Amino acid sequence: MQLPEQLTSSLDGTKDFDRQAFERVHASPEQITSIRVNPQKSIKSTEPGDTHDSRFTIHDQVPWSQYGYYLSQRPSFTFDPLFHAGCYYVQEASSMFVEQALKQTIDLSKPLKVLDLCAAPGGKSTHIQSLITKNSLLVSNDVIKSRTNILKDNIIKWGCDNVVVTSNDPKDFAKLENYFDVIVVDAPCSGSGLFRKDEEAIDEWSLNNVVLCNQRQQRILADVWPALKKDGVLIYSTCSYSKEEDEDILDWIESRFVVGSLQLAVDNGWNITEVRSKVGAYGYRFWPYRVKGEGFFISCFRKMEGEEAADLKTKHKMEAVTGREKEVVQSFVSDTGNVFIKKNNIVYAIPFLLEDDVNLLLGAMKVQYSGTIVGELFGEKFVPAHSLAMNNLLNKTISTVELNREDAIKYLQRKELRMPGKEQGWVLVKYKGFNLGWVKVLSNRVNNYYPKELRIVKDS
Repeated sequence: MQLPEQLTSSLDGTKDFDRQAFERVHASPEQITSIRVNPQKSIKSTEPGDTHDSRFTIHDQVPWSQYGYYLSQRPSFTFDPLFHAGCYYVQEASSMFVEQALKQTIDLSKPLKVLDLCAAPGGKSTHIQSLITKNSLLVSNDVIKSRTNILKDNIIKWGCDNVVVTSNDPKDFAKLENYFDVIVVDAPCSGSGLFRKDEEAIDEWSLNNVVLCNQRQQRILADVWPALKKDGVLIYSTCSYSKEEDEDILDWIESRFVVGSLQLAVDNGWNITEVRSKVGAYGYRFWPYRVKGEGFFISCFRKMEGEEAADLKTKHKMEAVTGREKEVVQSFVSDTGNVFIKKNNIVYAIPFLLEDDVNLLLGAMKVQYSGTIVGELFGEKFVPAHSLAMNNLLNKTISTVELNREDAIKYLQRKELRMPGKEQGWVLVKYKGFNLGWVKVLSNRVNNYYPKELRIVKDS
């Protein structure tokens, strides 16, 4: 790997930068693989040395994450049914430090409104959702609409119903003035912290791109700032080493807004570098030769201006299902704590306590997904959705079938399955007790309802 000389030269003098160690770690073939388990779909074997599905071994816990674990080697996640069941997310370990940023700056036991502004593909959003309460709301946004497809898929796979996926420009959130308790901006950057994972990022890196990213980061922060309420927390992060995208942005935040920089408690054994910008703002840099992870930078601020509560009026009202439709839906779904609404015969389950917030967002933002799609009504008939299979809203009386690994892979490939003796009707497919999706058993065949766009296309 040929590192840009302009990058390494620009880092000389940066705290804890070691040019030889930096070049050595980028020349090393070592691969670090980490996962974050889903607490809603808890995998039993999360102790160091235990096996997970007998296919890979969890090695050590990521020290700054309650749910993060390193693997001893990188398996083929594509052929692990538990990956498709949403039991874990493959995520770079350094970026899991957002957990500490949240835990140390905000009371996570209270209902919160959180915006993950640059969310695709969904690593930080699924992480945040695991930390907030069920009565909290997470708005998971990406400005590029095509990227919200994988974001939505990962939110669905995670099995959560308190998330709204949007595709808005940061400036659109100014409509939601003083609305959010927390805004996470994992800003688009020059990507130098990801060189070990993506060598193509080296070809795209330049000092000019660093400057352009600095300007774009300022615009994003300025546009979204009104949406953060007084005493709310801004979490800013990049995967860049460059001070122009890190410390310089902290100074810009301090000069532009009325804020307080928040210092985090960092264990000395984690080897994370605490830095101070020119005006004294705190930041935390991850060097890949000091930590077991990739390059990362993060900083937190508390907003000291604005209002503590939003004064927003809801203009949109969702259409509720009828009494008869609700009876049909409830044969599949438990309605505990949820309201059922529909759009074009697609039925959604929305947490009751979040109904007003979802109505507000539907009227103000470009919403791509909200709550849980539970299925589609066709007169008296109901076709359950894949997102319902991934969630915990299922009626306990639903017929299920447990598959072995070979048949689970066939199901995920949308291949034909046989279930002799199984009663006809909708059946929930499981693997090791975790839901994979739906089939419909007919008299002469089994129809596979796993989504075509999610299917495994490889044969082995």
